[in-house]
Amino acid sequence: MSTVERLVESTRELLWERGYTGTSPKAIQQRAGAGQGSMYHHFAGKQDLALAAIRRTAEEMRAKAEAQFSAPGTAVDRVTAYLRREREVLKGCPIGGLAQDPDVMGDPTLRVPIDEVLTWLRERLTQVLTEGREHGELDAALNPRTTAATIVAVLQGGYVLARAADSVQPFDQAVTGVLDLLTAHISTTHR
Repeated sequence: MSTVERLVESTRELLWERGYTGTSPKAIQQRAGAGQGSMYHHFAGKQDLALAAIRRTAEEMRAKAEAQFSAPGTAVDRVTAYLRREREVLKGCPIGGLAQDPDVMGDPTLRVPIDEVLTWLRERLTQVLTEGREHGELDAALNPRTTAATIVAVLQGGYVLARAADSVQPFDQAVTGVLDLLTAHISTTHR
């Protein structure tokens, strides 16, 4: 792995574990096994490196979600696969956690990739649910846009509840609850 890759990966890990303020250039360099000169040769500073790390995390989150959303199966199957996939629940969402970090949200540059990936997620879920309605799988009463926003909100809230309780149980309950609400809209011809 190149020095640049080690720096970006180390920053990703530290941002997830400690947040932006808790991620010092020295900690990044130590974890990456890179000197100060190497860091500043490749990146203008902490913000530049953090931006690269956040973008990488957003790309990874998007790719993992797209794997479920574009898989074969019904809309409900694909949303279920997305919600039930393996996650490090007690560590929280690496993007959702940054959205709660005031230093990240206060920086318009760092905020952009977080907003973009969460917007993409809501839009992509809207598309999957719209396909389900168009194919007659989901009834016409389902609003794909508001349901997609609800799914994202429940998922992010599930992380918060799990971390507060130090248990994955609240996360699992939240996911089960939103899937129960979604399956209530499966049309009678698909049950």
